[in-house]
Amino acid sequence: MTETPRTPAPAASAIADPGPLGLAAFALTTFLLSAKNAGWTDGTDAWLGYAFAYGGLVQLLAGMWEFRNRNVFGATAFSTYGGFWIGLGLYVQLVAPTAAKAGGANAESLIQNDLGWILLAFAIFNTYMLLWSTQVNAAVFGVFLTLEVTEIILFIGNLSHSTGTVKLGGWIGVLTALVAWYTSAAGVANGMPGKLSLPVGGPFGRSAAPAEPVME
Repeated sequence: MTETPRTPAPAASAIADPGPLGLAAFALTTFLLSAKNAGWTDGTDAWLGYAFAYGGLVQLLAGMWEFRNRNVFGATAFSTYGGFWIGLGLYVQLVAPTAAKAGGANAESLIQNDLGWILLAFAIFNTYMLLWSTQVNAAVFGVFLTLEVTEIILFIGNLSHSTGTVKLGGWIGVLTALVAWYTSAAGVANGMPGKLSLPVGGPFGRSAAPAEPVME
């Protein structure tokens, strides 16, 4: 008698969910830059070091681990925004000073024009990620929705050289950071054994399921 071979069960992921880490890195760096854009800070560029180390490197690593988890959405999102923060930091350090010297009295306008185009490009990327985030959960959708509004307002503010519009973008950027921090906190709580969990909602078009790991 011949036995039918059983299909082996899929192997469990060898690593923890990197989503909450990536979201936390994104949230903190976004908060620092947005507070500056909103005019809340009296310092210089507190966000810059964290653009390299936390929002940049750590978020990029989270994206690489999402590839290991076969999570194409999380991998694309975290890797791209990790690159965004590193690229923005490099622009501020390497390109903006040259523009400031070459542009003279027009330097600030040139830098704002550059930033406007950078933010426009990322708003285009964020638009389709916003659409696909509807298939993750409501909390992740909230992150991409508030980020979309932030990027649109900031690129309009920079291209039009409107200080008030940039400040408004800073306020909404702070909201984006808070939503991302909540989603990160939910991912940590829901990924731990125990009774504590935070709601994240379900994918759009499907009935809401019990709390799940974020960005999985």
